[in-house]
Amino acid sequence: QLETLEQEEQERLELRAHPVEKRTHMVSHQHGMTVTKTLQEGQAEPQCWSFSYGRDELQGLMPEGASLLLLRVLACRRAVPPGLVFPAIDTEGHLCTSSY
Repeated sequence: QLETLEQEEQERLELRAHPVEKRTHMVSHQHGMTVTKTLQEGQAEPQCWSFSYGRDELQGLMPEGASLLLLRVLACRRAVPPGLVFPAIDTEGHLCTSSY
């Protein structure tokens, strides 16, 4: 019964005059999870989006950190069960599926 309580991702691309920084913050709460995406390009004001998902939608959620752990376990076992599909959150913060 493992559950993601909170996850933070940060990505920064350094271009000469135009750095780009992307942040994703996921936090679990009583009714589900909220995902907040922030994008800052150069010196412009940061843009921010927020998405909320209910517990029913997230049953079996496989966030990026958990996915990396699962991939290592599957690699050690050298086997992937057929039809292994989980709900996931894509790079834009939207709910999608992840299959292995």
